[in-house]
Amino acid sequence: MKILLLEDDLVLGETIDEMLFEAGYDSVWVKNGEKALDESYEGGFDMYIFDINVPQINGIELLKSLREANDNTPTIFISALTDISSIAKGFNAGADDYLKKPFYPQELLFHIEAKLNHKKRVVAHDKISYDPTTREVSKDGLVISLGEVQLALLEIFITNAGRTIDKEMLFEAMEHPSENALRFAINKLRHTTEWDIQNIRGIGYRIEKS
Repeated sequence: MKILLLEDDLVLGETIDEMLFEAGYDSVWVKNGEKALDESYEGGFDMYIFDINVPQINGIELLKSLREANDNTPTIFISALTDISSIAKGFNAGADDYLKKPFYPQELLFHIEAKLNHKKRVVAHDKISYDPTTREVSKDGLVISLGEVQLALLEIFITNAGRTIDKEMLFEAMEHPSENALRFAINKLRHTTEWDIQNIRGIGYRIEKS
């Protein structure tokens, strides 16, 4: 797991960087927002940890820019700004978590592990992400709402990518199953997800692995 750490406090930054290394994470520590932006372009990060009051580009503006560029990497803010307004700005910018300074380094580790473990549960295919625990569906990082039938079909397809799904299994997701109703539901799901759902004649349907 690779983490980008933005922290301009040298003592705290070094402490967190060493803790991440000892915990088995591959961390990249930068001390200003401009450098963090450059590093984010390289990609491959599983998490961002951003302080807010840092030189050049502050953490909130940095995260706003990343989210506008469809970078949905889980992000934790660590900040001495503890007022409700600052915390609200952090979450409105797209943060997944907000940890108030001062904190124990181990406390940050707990937050990191909780977020990364949640990320592992999420299943993705092309533009669509699905969390089996909450049954939340996102498209391009934005939560979308689906009806029960569409949600049930999506769950079947996204957890069985690369397999041909028998029509009988798909019928079980429908309140009033029939060939026509299934075709209509599949076409609607194609439109919503933009998936290439293939009709395997006489057998069922499938989507290929991403």
